[in-house]
Amino acid sequence: MNTFDNLTKYKIFLSVAEKKSISKAAASLYISQPAVSITIKKLEENLNTTLFVRKSKGVELTEKGRLLYDSAKKAIQMLSDTEKSLKSPFYAGRLHIATSNVLCKHFLMPYLKEYLSLYPDTDLAITCTSSAEAFIMIERCSIDLALVVKPSNPGRFMYHSLGMIEYIFVCTPAYREKWDCQNDEIFEYANIMLLDKDNVSRKHINAYYAKNKIIPLHILEVNEMDMLIEFAKMGIGISCVVKQFVEQELETGCLMEIALSNPVPPREIGFLYQDIQPFNDNILKFIHAKPAANGLL
Repeated sequence: MNTFDNLTKYKIFLSVAEKKSISKAAASLYISQPAVSITIKKLEENLNTTLFVRKSKGVELTEKGRLLYDSAKKAIQMLSDTEKSLKSPFYAGRLHIATSNVLCKHFLMPYLKEYLSLYPDTDLAITCTSSAEAFIMIERCSIDLALVVKPSNPGRFMYHSLGMIEYIFVCTPAYREKWDCQNDEIFEYANIMLLDKDNVSRKHINAYYAKNKIIPLHILEVNEMDMLIEFAKMGIGISCVVKQFVEQELETGCLMEIALSNPVPPREIGFLYQDIQPFNDNILKFIHAKPAANGLL
Protein backbone atom coordinates (compact mmCIF):
# COMPACT_ATOMS: atom_id res chain seq x y z
CA MET A 1 0.00 0.00 0.00
CA ASN A 2 1.37 3.39 -0.98
CA THR A 3 0.77 5.69 1.99
CA PHE A 4 0.75 8.84 -0.10
CA ASP A 5 -1.97 7.40 -2.34
CA ASN A 6 -4.13 6.70 0.69
CA LEU A 7 -4.25 10.01 2.54
CA THR A 8 -8.00 10.17 1.92
CA LYS A 9 -8.41 6.74 3.55
CA TYR A 10 -6.53 7.94 6.62
CA LYS A 11 -8.64 11.08 6.87
CA ILE A 12 -11.77 8.92 6.79
CA PHE A 13 -10.22 6.59 9.37
CA LEU A 14 -9.47 9.54 11.68
CA SER A 15 -13.02 10.84 11.36
CA VAL A 16 -14.53 7.45 12.25
CA ALA A 17 -12.18 7.15 15.24
CA GLU A 18 -13.09 10.60 16.55
CA LYS A 19 -16.83 10.32 15.91
CA LYS A 20 -16.91 6.70 17.14
CA SER A 21 -19.50 6.15 14.46
CA ILE A 22 -19.40 5.33 10.75
CA SER A 23 -22.67 7.16 10.09
CA LYS A 24 -21.56 10.32 11.94
CA ALA A 25 -18.22 10.28 10.13
CA ALA A 26 -20.00 9.93 6.79
CA ALA A 27 -22.26 12.89 7.61
CA SER A 28 -19.34 15.10 8.67
CA LEU A 29 -17.37 14.24 5.52
CA TYR A 30 -20.40 14.56 3.21
CA ILE A 31 -19.97 11.08 1.75
CA SER A 32 -22.14 7.98 1.92
CA GLN A 33 -22.07 5.56 4.83
CA PRO A 34 -21.27 2.55 2.57
CA ALA A 35 -18.30 4.46 1.15
CA VAL A 36 -16.92 4.96 4.66
CA SER A 37 -17.47 1.29 5.55
CA ILE A 38 -15.72 0.13 2.38
CA THR A 39 -12.79 2.47 3.01
CA ILE A 40 -12.28 1.16 6.55
CA LYS A 41 -12.57 -2.44 5.36
CA LYS A 42 -9.95 -1.89 2.65
CA LEU A 43 -7.63 -0.16 5.10
CA GLU A 44 -7.91 -3.10 7.52
CA GLU A 45 -7.26 -5.56 4.68
CA ASN A 46 -4.23 -3.61 3.45
CA LEU A 47 -2.78 -3.48 6.96
CA ASN A 48 -3.85 -7.05 7.76
CA THR A 49 -5.28 -6.00 11.11
CA THR A 50 -8.51 -5.00 12.82
CA LEU A 51 -8.76 -1.28 13.52
CA PHE A 52 -12.23 -1.07 15.08
CA VAL A 53 -14.44 -3.13 17.31
CA ARG A 54 -18.02 -2.90 16.09
CA LYS A 55 -20.60 -2.24 18.80
CA SER A 56 -24.35 -1.69 18.84
CA LYS A 57 -23.99 2.08 19.25
CA GLY A 58 -20.90 2.66 17.14
CA VAL A 59 -17.25 1.62 16.95
CA GLU A 60 -14.18 1.77 19.16
CA LEU A 61 -10.51 1.61 18.28
CA THR A 62 -8.60 -1.57 18.93
CA GLU A 63 -5.13 -1.39 20.46
CA LYS A 64 -3.57 -1.42 16.98
CA GLY A 65 -6.19 1.03 15.80
CA ARG A 66 -5.17 3.42 18.57
CA LEU A 67 -1.52 3.10 17.52
CA LEU A 68 -2.43 3.95 13.93
CA TYR A 69 -4.67 6.80 15.05
CA ASP A 70 -1.91 8.48 17.07
CA SER A 71 0.53 8.28 14.16
CA ALA A 72 -1.96 9.25 11.44
CA LYS A 73 -3.26 12.21 13.45
CA LYS A 74 0.23 13.60 13.94
CA ALA A 75 1.26 12.90 10.33
CA ILE A 76 -1.76 14.70 8.87
CA GLN A 77 -1.21 17.60 11.24
CA MET A 78 2.47 17.79 10.30
CA LEU A 79 1.55 17.99 6.60
CA SER A 80 -0.93 20.74 7.39
CA ASP A 81 1.70 22.65 9.39
CA THR A 82 4.21 22.29 6.56
CA GLU A 83 1.71 23.65 4.04
CA LYS A 84 1.04 26.66 6.26
CA SER A 85 4.74 27.32 6.83
CA LEU A 86 5.38 27.25 3.06
CA LYS A 87 2.56 29.71 2.48
CA SER A 88 3.65 32.00 5.31
CA PRO A 89 7.33 32.44 6.26
CA PHE A 90 6.29 33.72 9.70
CA TYR A 91 4.13 30.71 10.59
CA ALA A 92 5.40 29.21 13.88
CA GLY A 93 3.27 26.06 14.00
CA ARG A 94 0.08 25.42 15.95
CA LEU A 95 -0.93 24.69 19.51
CA HIS A 96 -4.39 23.57 20.65
CA ILE A 97 -5.07 23.72 24.41
CA ALA A 98 -8.10 22.60 26.41
CA THR A 99 -9.01 23.43 30.00
CA SER A 100 -11.95 24.46 32.17
CA ASN A 101 -13.32 28.01 32.24
CA VAL A 102 -12.03 28.51 35.78
CA LEU A 103 -8.50 27.24 35.11
CA CYS A 104 -8.38 29.20 31.86
CA LYS A 105 -9.25 32.49 33.53
CA HIS A 106 -7.10 32.18 36.63
CA PHE A 107 -4.11 30.04 35.55
CA LEU A 108 -3.88 29.68 31.78
CA MET A 109 -4.20 33.38 30.94
CA PRO A 110 -0.76 34.38 32.30
CA TYR A 111 0.83 31.63 30.20
CA LEU A 112 -1.09 32.75 27.11
CA LYS A 113 0.02 36.34 27.55
CA GLU A 114 3.68 35.41 27.98
CA TYR A 115 3.66 32.81 25.18
CA LEU A 116 2.03 35.10 22.62
CA SER A 117 4.51 37.85 23.42
CA LEU A 118 7.32 35.43 22.53
CA TYR A 119 5.68 33.51 19.66
CA PRO A 120 2.99 35.77 18.14
CA ASP A 121 2.80 33.83 14.85
CA THR A 122 1.66 30.55 16.40
CA ASP A 123 -1.71 29.19 15.26
CA LEU A 124 -3.25 29.03 18.76
CA ALA A 125 -6.63 27.54 19.72
CA ILE A 126 -8.22 27.32 23.17
CA THR A 127 -11.13 25.03 24.07
CA CYS A 128 -12.90 25.64 27.37
CA THR A 129 -14.49 22.45 28.65
CA SER A 130 -14.51 20.22 31.71
CA SER A 131 -11.31 18.61 32.97
CA ALA A 132 -12.81 15.20 32.19
CA GLU A 133 -13.51 16.17 28.57
CA ALA A 134 -10.06 17.75 28.22
CA PHE A 135 -8.56 14.41 29.30
CA ILE A 136 -10.62 12.61 26.63
CA MET A 137 -9.47 15.12 24.01
CA ILE A 138 -5.81 14.57 24.85
CA GLU A 139 -6.38 10.80 24.60
CA ARG A 140 -7.84 11.24 21.11
CA CYS A 141 -4.97 13.53 20.04
CA SER A 142 -7.55 16.20 19.16
CA ILE A 143 -5.59 18.70 21.29
CA ASP A 144 -1.90 19.16 22.05
CA LEU A 145 -2.05 20.24 25.68
CA ALA A 146 -4.54 20.08 28.55
CA LEU A 147 -4.51 22.09 31.77
CA VAL A 148 -6.29 19.87 34.28
CA VAL A 149 -6.44 18.66 37.85
CA LYS A 150 -3.81 15.92 38.03
CA PRO A 151 -5.42 12.57 37.20
CA SER A 152 -4.96 9.75 39.70
CA ASN A 153 -3.12 7.80 37.01
CA PRO A 154 -1.58 9.88 34.17
CA GLY A 155 -0.72 6.63 32.42
CA ARG A 156 1.17 7.14 29.16
CA PHE A 157 0.87 10.92 29.30
CA MET A 158 3.53 13.41 30.31
CA TYR A 159 2.59 15.66 33.23
CA HIS A 160 4.02 19.07 34.17
CA SER A 161 2.90 20.25 37.61
CA LEU A 162 1.94 23.87 38.31
CA GLY A 163 1.43 23.32 42.03
CA MET A 164 -1.48 22.94 44.42
CA ILE A 165 -4.82 24.73 44.65
CA GLU A 166 -6.62 25.13 48.00
CA TYR A 167 -10.37 24.89 48.57
CA ILE A 168 -11.83 27.04 51.34
CA PHE A 169 -15.25 28.18 52.54
CA VAL A 170 -15.80 31.95 52.53
CA CYS A 171 -18.53 34.45 53.36
CA THR A 172 -18.93 38.07 54.41
CA PRO A 173 -18.13 38.88 58.06
CA ALA A 174 -21.74 40.04 58.48
CA TYR A 175 -23.10 36.70 57.28
CA ARG A 176 -20.83 34.79 59.68
CA GLU A 177 -22.07 36.88 62.60
CA LYS A 178 -25.62 35.65 61.97
CA TRP A 179 -24.74 32.16 63.21
CA ASP A 180 -23.91 31.58 66.86
CA CYS A 181 -22.00 28.33 66.42
CA GLN A 182 -18.52 26.90 65.98
CA ASN A 183 -17.00 26.98 62.51
CA ASP A 184 -17.25 23.20 62.15
CA GLU A 185 -20.98 23.42 62.93
CA ILE A 186 -21.72 26.06 60.30
CA PHE A 187 -22.84 23.46 57.73
CA GLU A 188 -25.84 22.63 59.92
CA TYR A 189 -27.27 26.16 59.71
CA ALA A 190 -25.95 28.33 56.89
CA ASN A 191 -26.62 28.34 53.14
CA ILE A 192 -23.74 26.41 51.57
CA MET A 193 -23.08 27.34 47.95
CA LEU A 194 -21.35 24.77 45.75
CA LEU A 195 -20.67 24.00 42.12
CA ASP A 196 -23.09 21.59 40.42
CA LYS A 197 -22.78 17.87 41.05
CA ASP A 198 -21.10 17.01 37.73
CA ASN A 199 -18.16 19.34 38.38
CA VAL A 200 -14.90 17.63 39.39
CA SER A 201 -14.33 20.19 42.15
CA ARG A 202 -17.78 19.43 43.56
CA LYS A 203 -16.98 15.72 43.56
CA HIS A 204 -13.84 16.53 45.53
CA ILE A 205 -15.91 18.45 48.10
CA ASN A 206 -18.49 15.66 48.28
CA ALA A 207 -15.69 13.21 49.10
CA TYR A 208 -14.50 15.60 51.82
CA TYR A 209 -18.03 15.76 53.28
CA ALA A 210 -18.36 11.98 53.27
CA LYS A 211 -14.98 11.45 54.95
CA ASN A 212 -15.77 13.98 57.69
CA LYS A 213 -19.44 12.91 58.06
CA ILE A 214 -20.69 16.39 57.12
CA ILE A 215 -24.27 16.73 55.89
CA PRO A 216 -25.07 20.31 54.81
CA LEU A 217 -28.76 21.06 55.29
CA HIS A 218 -29.08 24.01 52.90
CA ILE A 219 -27.24 23.73 49.57
CA LEU A 220 -27.39 26.19 46.68
CA GLU A 221 -25.82 25.05 43.38
CA VAL A 222 -24.34 27.13 40.56
CA ASN A 223 -22.25 26.16 37.53
CA GLU A 224 -19.47 28.77 37.71
CA MET A 225 -16.84 29.48 40.36
CA ASP A 226 -17.11 33.22 39.66
CA MET A 227 -20.81 33.11 40.59
CA LEU A 228 -19.95 31.42 43.89
CA ILE A 229 -17.60 34.29 44.68
CA GLU A 230 -20.14 36.96 43.73
CA PHE A 231 -22.94 35.31 45.72
CA ALA A 232 -20.69 35.10 48.77
CA LYS A 233 -19.85 38.81 48.44
CA MET A 234 -23.59 39.55 48.30
CA GLY A 235 -24.02 37.88 51.70
CA ILE A 236 -26.28 35.09 50.42
CA GLY A 237 -24.32 32.29 52.08
CA ILE A 238 -21.02 30.48 52.39
CA SER A 239 -19.25 29.50 49.17
CA CYS A 240 -16.66 26.81 48.60
CA VAL A 241 -14.03 28.38 46.33
CA VAL A 242 -10.39 28.08 45.35
CA LYS A 243 -8.39 30.24 47.76
CA GLN A 244 -6.13 31.65 45.04
CA PHE A 245 -9.22 33.14 43.34
CA VAL A 246 -10.28 35.26 46.34
CA GLU A 247 -6.95 36.46 47.73
CA GLN A 248 -7.84 40.11 47.08
CA GLU A 249 -11.26 39.77 48.77
CA LEU A 250 -9.65 38.10 51.78
CA GLU A 251 -6.98 40.78 52.00
CA THR A 252 -9.50 43.64 51.93
CA GLY A 253 -11.86 41.91 54.37
CA CYS A 254 -14.70 41.76 51.85
CA LEU A 255 -14.73 38.01 52.48
CA MET A 256 -13.47 35.91 55.36
CA GLU A 257 -12.40 32.29 55.49
CA ILE A 258 -14.30 29.81 57.65
CA ALA A 259 -11.38 28.09 59.38
CA LEU A 260 -12.18 24.39 59.77
CA SER A 261 -10.47 21.92 62.08
CA ASN A 262 -10.18 19.54 59.10
CA PRO A 263 -9.46 21.66 56.00
CA VAL A 264 -10.38 20.46 52.53
CA PRO A 265 -7.36 18.66 51.00
CA PRO A 266 -5.61 20.66 48.27
CA ARG A 267 -5.41 19.38 44.70
CA GLU A 268 -2.63 19.52 42.16
CA ILE A 269 -3.05 21.03 38.70
CA GLY A 270 -0.76 20.88 35.72
CA PHE A 271 -0.27 20.40 31.99
CA LEU A 272 -0.92 17.02 30.37
CA TYR A 273 0.41 16.06 26.93
CA GLN A 274 1.51 13.12 24.80
CA ASP A 275 5.18 12.54 24.04
CA ILE A 276 4.67 11.06 20.60
CA GLN A 277 6.44 11.76 17.32
CA PRO A 278 6.47 14.02 15.49
CA PHE A 279 6.49 16.06 18.69
CA ASN A 280 4.96 19.53 18.73
CA ASP A 281 7.78 21.71 20.10
CA ASN A 282 5.28 24.46 20.94
CA ILE A 283 4.09 22.32 23.86
CA LEU A 284 7.39 22.68 25.71
CA LYS A 285 7.70 26.33 24.70
CA PHE A 286 4.31 27.00 26.25
CA ILE A 287 4.69 25.13 29.55
CA HIS A 288 8.14 26.64 30.11
CA ALA A 289 6.96 30.19 29.53
CA LYS A 290 7.63 32.32 32.61
CA PRO A 291 4.37 34.06 33.61
CA ALA A 292 4.05 36.26 36.68
CA ALA A 293 3.56 34.47 40.02
CA ASN A 294 0.10 32.91 40.16
CA GLY A 295 -0.16 32.24 43.87
CA LEU A 296 0.11 28.47 43.70
CA LEU A 297 1.56 26.61 46.62
